[in-house]
Amino acid sequence: MTDTTHKPGCDHAHDLHGACCGHDGFDPGRRQTLDMLAQGGLAAMLGGLVGSLPKMAQAAEDDVLRIGYLPITDATPLLVAHAKGFYADEGIEAEKPTLIRGWSPLIEGFAAGKFNLVHFLKPIPVWMRYNNDFPVKVMAWAHTNGSALVVGRHTDITDFAGLGGKQVAVPFWYSMHNIVLQYALRAAGIKPVIKGQGEPLAADECNLQVLPPPEMPPALAAKKIDAYIVAEPFNALGELMAGARMLRFTGDIWKNHPCCVVCMNEQVTTAKPEWTQKVMNAVVRASVYASQNKEEVAELLSKDGMGYLPAPAKVVTRAMTLYADNPDYIESGAIVNEGEFHNGRIDFQPWPYPSATKLIVEAMNDTVVSGEKTFLDGLDPEFVAKDLVNYDYVKNALEKYPDWKKDPSVSAGDPYVREEILKL
Repeated sequence: MTDTTHKPGCDHAHDLHGACCGHDGFDPGRRQTLDMLAQGGLAAMLGGLVGSLPKMAQAAEDDVLRIGYLPITDATPLLVAHAKGFYADEGIEAEKPTLIRGWSPLIEGFAAGKFNLVHFLKPIPVWMRYNNDFPVKVMAWAHTNGSALVVGRHTDITDFAGLGGKQVAVPFWYSMHNIVLQYALRAAGIKPVIKGQGEPLAADECNLQVLPPPEMPPALAAKKIDAYIVAEPFNALGELMAGARMLRFTGDIWKNHPCCVVCMNEQVTTAKPEWTQKVMNAVVRASVYASQNKEEVAELLSKDGMGYLPAPAKVVTRAMTLYADNPDYIESGAIVNEGEFHNGRIDFQPWPYPSATKLIVEAMNDTVVSGEKTFLDGLDPEFVAKDLVNYDYVKNALEKYPDWKKDPSVSAGDPYVREEILKL
């Protein structure tokens, strides 16, 4: 059993060799983006946008809220706030959220001012702000936990040591999934490598490859890969439709880790502080509602409900609710730290803990990836935690809706401070 606690100023994150947060949408046809990912990870995916992103996009002249999102559970608070009328309750005119089937078009739409509220993988705003001087601000966390590693039925893998000599798919090189996976592999004596098709693997090597989440379940069923690590609802999809077995939930390793974050344009937040506060009030209220009504929210968002997500209700419900109450997960070791962590399969807590941002930036510098990452050179984690994130609006909203403290992902004691805990 390994227990690593990350505290401000320590070097534990440098031992993880990972980085934060990434997964894709449902659309399998984004071939150009996926090819770029395969060649160079997140930096390659975003590299083509360098010349197209305006450094100072013009804030929208009206006060209409325009939401862009990918059809994944990470977008839940933004969608619930619309579905339940929370934006309207704040006096905000909100258009129906626009479903976007790829990170690149979502970035482009946000940069052009088409959307003024979005959710991004945590590394995306890091890249936008520090590589391209774009005034993006992280306003809150969209969710915590919500990812897992599943293995194929054709394998005899029962622990991370069993991934030696195997092929494992990840959604992005720069992802929270790589933090947890590579941390666990090294603890098990397995070396993460990136090798081409047909190259021999040693018994103590695990070969990583980027694969879009929609292709993961069928690839596993076809035995093209042995395992994959990704966000929900693709693990639930794998379990129900591809014979996947749950090996370990990521939230059971990195306690209450972040993934996608809620983002806005800093020009908008500066020019319209009252409007921005109302938007964040609605988002935080939706997070609290999602935390307390997961089954209802899963049905609501599914294609059997209001259709924000294209997955059926049984899949989304499993992805949001089935966790420690399933004895198979306890018996198999998919959940080990329930007695200490007390989290859920996915949780909804909006406060953007600075300690997690620091860990992520440190890990992004050290992760084993394919592709260059020069935009990270010289980035100070302490500076990024203060500069990238706006804490004021979300904290005001959290004070208005104190029930957020009841979410299992909120730390005991001071709810605004925590230590980052990774434990196998």
